[in-house]
Amino acid sequence: MATQHSRSAARLMMAPAVVLLLGWMLVPLTMTLFFSFKKYLPLRGDSLANGLDWVGFENYVRFVTSSSFWPSIYATLVIVGGVLAITVTLGVLLAILLNQPMWGQGIVRILVIAPFFVMPTVSALVWKNMFMDPVNGLLAHLWKAFGAAPVEWLSQASLPSLILIVSWQWLPFATLILLTAIQSLDSEQLEASEMDGAQPLSRFFYIILPHLGRAITIVILIQTIFLLAIFAEIFVTTGGAFGTKTLSYLIFQRVLESQNVGLGSAGGVYAIILANIVAIFLMRIVGKNLDA
Repeated sequence: MATQHSRSAARLMMAPAVVLLLGWMLVPLTMTLFFSFKKYLPLRGDSLANGLDWVGFENYVRFVTSSSFWPSIYATLVIVGGVLAITVTLGVLLAILLNQPMWGQGIVRILVIAPFFVMPTVSALVWKNMFMDPVNGLLAHLWKAFGAAPVEWLSQASLPSLILIVSWQWLPFATLILLTAIQSLDSEQLEASEMDGAQPLSRFFYIILPHLGRAITIVILIQTIFLLAIFAEIFVTTGGAFGTKTLSYLIFQRVLESQNVGLGSAGGVYAIILANIVAIFLMRIVGKNLDA
């Protein structure tokens, strides 16, 4: 009886938070679905009080038949895949390095993690003006020092440049999660393998990497959720030009051009569908580690 009472009390205390969370998610989703079937031009005098024109699937057809739709899907997936590859690979290496005893270990860890706390807009501006500027950027001066012509990074190598900028922001997150996982590894396993004559690479591939499986899965899932909605870095650096227009940026652009909230809402529904497809794919491919 006491157990049943405690469970009821727990449900009662959790109910306000659950209701608030459901409202926080369901209300915007419901409004997005509602507006996606309407022609809503608020800047031209349309209002909910006066009623909106029902257009059915017209907004969906207009959005998906746009010449920029599939290139935006491609750009989104390339950025997500590139950032994940860099952050997971370098995150594992940095986590192993930071786990080694060294002088000033605490300060080094703080410096490695610090970029994660920089706002995306600020970091994008820093990379754009201090590093990638073809005239006064540090990379331009470095190229000139070796006798090479400076590269206009944001136009000639726009997608790799964006991947580099976003990877710099998310690498600390991956490193922090993976470092925590490495520190939970039983040192006796490594000592035993070393006594048995196992080489460093063998210890990495057969002991350390399998132990990091769950942590790598968590990093991939969390980063993917946020990377699919990347916007600020593109807005600040390329403005969606040179093949860097992602799906989220295309939605923003379509709303500005047409001033039709319904068209943007249809794009939002496509973004939700894309996010779910990617999430299902990841859960099937890498999510098995969570059950291991």
